[in-house]
Amino acid sequence: MAEMIGPRLYCCCNCRNQVALHDDIIAKTFQGRYGRGFLFSHAMNIVVGPKEDRRLMTGLHTVADVYCGDCREVLGWKYERAYEASQKYKEGKFILEKSKIVKENWW
Repeated sequence: MAEMIGPRLYCCCNCRNQVALHDDIIAKTFQGRYGRGFLFSHAMNIVVGPKEDRRLMTGLHTVADVYCGDCREVLGWKYERAYEASQKYKEGKFILEKSKIVKENWW
């Protein structure tokens, strides 16, 4: 009997809540607060915090921290607004810190 294989997922490192799909990764070359971060087009089962302007390596952005919907671990942030034209592609996207997520269903 064949096993059902689901989508490759990323989960919160603290409670294993499913927060993103591997297929939603746009880039793996971003810098997070604590090391490498992945840029995702979507995230799920998260809570978005208040917006704030933050000066990042690529300029000024309006961002909102994102938290695990179950345990409230900070996982990264959401780009709400980019002030420079070359950075507009990030708007509405999510950075999830590699150190804050773990793989699930990677057979």
